[in-house]
Amino acid sequence: MSTQTDKDLIRGGQFLVKETKAEDVFTPEDFSEEQKMMRDSVREFVDREIWPNKERFEKKDYALTEEIMKKAGELGLLGISVPEEYGGLGMGFVTTMLTVDYISGATGSIATAFGAHTGIGTMPIVLYGNEEQKKKYIPKLASGEWFGAYCLTEPGAGSDANSGKTKAVLSDDGKHYLISGQKMWISNAGFAKLFIVFARIEDDKNITGFIVENDPDNGISLGEEEHKLGIHSSSTRQVFFSETKVPVENMLSERGNGFKIAMNALNVGRIKLAAACLDAQRRVITESVKYANERIQFKTPISKFGAIKSKLAEMAAATYAGESASYRAAKDIEDRIAIRIANGNSHQEAELKGVEEFAIECSILKVAISEDCQNTTDEGIQIFGGMGFSADTPMESAWRDARISRIYEGTNEINRMLAVGMLVKKAMKGHVDLLNPAMKVADELMGIPSFDTPDYSELFSEEKEIIGKLKKVFLMVAGAAVQKFGPQLEEHQQLLMAASDILIEIYMAESAILRTEKNANRFGEDTQKEQIAMAKLNLFHAIEKINSKGKEGIVSFAEGDEQRMMLMGLKRFTKYANIPNIIELRNTIAEKLTAENEYCF
Repeated sequence: MSTQTDKDLIRGGQFLVKETKAEDVFTPEDFSEEQKMMRDSVREFVDREIWPNKERFEKKDYALTEEIMKKAGELGLLGISVPEEYGGLGMGFVTTMLTVDYISGATGSIATAFGAHTGIGTMPIVLYGNEEQKKKYIPKLASGEWFGAYCLTEPGAGSDANSGKTKAVLSDDGKHYLISGQKMWISNAGFAKLFIVFARIEDDKNITGFIVENDPDNGISLGEEEHKLGIHSSSTRQVFFSETKVPVENMLSERGNGFKIAMNALNVGRIKLAAACLDAQRRVITESVKYANERIQFKTPISKFGAIKSKLAEMAAATYAGESASYRAAKDIEDRIAIRIANGNSHQEAELKGVEEFAIECSILKVAISEDCQNTTDEGIQIFGGMGFSADTPMESAWRDARISRIYEGTNEINRMLAVGMLVKKAMKGHVDLLNPAMKVADELMGIPSFDTPDYSELFSEEKEIIGKLKKVFLMVAGAAVQKFGPQLEEHQQLLMAASDILIEIYMAESAILRTEKNANRFGEDTQKEQIAMAKLNLFHAIEKINSKGKEGIVSFAEGDEQRMMLMGLKRFTKYANIPNIIELRNTIAEKLTAENEYCF
């Protein structure tokens, strides 16, 4: 059997310059029978063990979090992505995402504990550990016998992760490193048996990773539990190391490789964090719909009021786009991993490079979905009215839990700048050809626009043409900015953020359209009426935002004729021939939700 080459497969960031066909994207409707069974069993576990105990999680019941995590371990849920030879289930990237998605919806406390343990607490050893380290530690972590935590952040080192002051000094006999320093915001610290610790050896430029067993008699002490806005039963403490002896064989990867480990762990963490926000949104929507159907005002269920319909429809449309984009990217990563394995890479190398390839999409998803989740929970409170503000309803805790998602795994500001920065770097390396398409757009601006009326009779024919034009907006703005500022572009943070918002809107809106088109083609257009409405609604908002952010970017660096030309281009590229009736779209979506009494897509 011939193996595919890299060339056959879309690369990270290429969605911007290559047309993606609907039949080539993976959607939640493509889940295999095995994946559906996994989803249903995770959902059942959550509904049985977590959802009924929401109140206890809000009262800082850390013991309950540990107990639930142990049960998750017994069911094999902590080892989904761990290779079978180390006691895991060895499942693919899509199934890993699916598990994170559905286990995270009931409370942010479990979402955080699960994500920190299975992601940054376990994966650095899976991906960077040597054979001995993996055999010794991974089976314990995969089963839940031990829990892991990740010690990177320090009082002076947050977004600038490589600036940590924690020191690792080689002992006189050369057998141990003595680690001293302070780490903060460490999730799972209260019950972790194993720490992934980053420290600097001598005056090394980069930090180094270590596997450290938690032993209070070995110079390890913990601060008190932090009092936090949300995720109340997620254990978060400071961890202090005082000449903690770590055997030299517990160095992770090689000296000075810690920064690389930290950055790659964050790539995986970002896409999983996006998934971890999805079921939270679904549950908030379902609770909001149920409440709106039951709440009678002026002798009418409030779900019949246009103001409430608008909210429900917008919440659902954002969630639908988030699902579409997350599983599209997850399958792209899974395919990339499979190709690397087929071409002779080790599991470690394939997984690392597979995720790294789509680091741009990981950042896009993290930003978009964490912000949508916050908006969804906020509107959930609003639909519940005064009751929403009460701790007796699930909205208030969902809103507080959602807030951290915009901060951890790299703040959304950092991720916005990273997405564009990584794309420009990929272009410089020749991995994504941005230059030629950007030059074509520049030429097009000089030409006379076509005044023909195209045939838009096919489903999404106009929408897909608009997506193509929105990509031209990004190429126009980013291309001109790169030409103007070169390597200094990274100093222009507000311009980068505007460009990033354009990039994010394109990926999310396109993903919703492609998913819907694929499903309309195979199940019939009449089965996708509400999904078509959601895809169109998402695109409408994307155009509005891209128009605004495009202007903001253009006027920040272009003047005179260049500015006029680019603003005319922006107008041309964001023009709709047939603006859909937004109110009608929202009503279509809301009526389906209220009839089904839940998020039903």
